[in-house]
Amino acid sequence: MVTPTQPAPTDGAEHLLTPGEVASLFRVDPKTVTRWASAGRIGSIRTPGGHRRFRESEVRNMLASLTSEALPQTTR
Repeated sequence: MVTPTQPAPTDGAEHLLTPGEVASLFRVDPKTVTRWASAGRIGSIRTPGGHRRFRESEVRNMLASLTSEALPQTTR
């Protein structure tokens, strides 16, 4: 289970995830997530301290698209 590092946004701001939280969702190493961001596969923003953060909505959309691609296609 992913534990958010920030309280839920109340002002309409986007919830941000750490590389570790994203890695947990995709079941990969956090360094893989950082490589994806460097390669442009997933968008990231930098905190004033230089750490990467990822928009939860973008991460969930990416996860959903990868999951749907992996599902077998049904024929009617």
